[in-house]
Amino acid sequence: MKRIEHKDQRVGIFIDIQNLYHSAKNIFGGRVNYKELVKNLTGSRQLIRALAYVVKSDTINETTISRTTGKTEASFFEALEKSGLTLRIKDLQVFAGGAKKADWDVGLAVDAIRMADDLDVIILVTGDGDFVPLIEYLRWGFGKEIEVAAFYKSSSSRLREIADIFINLEDLPKVLIRSSGRR
Repeated sequence: MKRIEHKDQRVGIFIDIQNLYHSAKNIFGGRVNYKELVKNLTGSRQLIRALAYVVKSDTINETTISRTTGKTEASFFEALEKSGLTLRIKDLQVFAGGAKKADWDVGLAVDAIRMADDLDVIILVTGDGDFVPLIEYLRWGFGKEIEVAAFYKSSSSRLREIADIFINLEDLPKVLIRSSGRR
């Protein structure tokens, strides 16, 4: 289904940074231009809020340099904020056995539900199929239009099916910055 935009539509964007970051890196050897992402997803509509859900690494030192981007975690978070995103930050959970958990699913869902009355369109930027019940609830409980934006190759087929609109991020101009030599 093609997206029909109305300039008076109020849009909220909820970005699962871990999902997006790892999909761009692992599938395409690239990274996401978040400013272009927000611009493309909003279109001519009114952006009410764009939230980015991030997990702080398990190291105490926030200046740890990423092996993949060469940037510090703090500079990555700063770049996200400069892209117009409001950050929701959570510490990485490390359990006694060494297992790690970096999950914002419940927080993202609660924020989307909390903001639903102030939005006409809710855009979930994730390929995670765990959000299917959220989409069903927002659509049937609140009557909201739900768009899902993700990389097709790393998104749940059920998530793509249930969304009112699925946006393949590979199709958006300037959103995926590919490393040289990869296509």
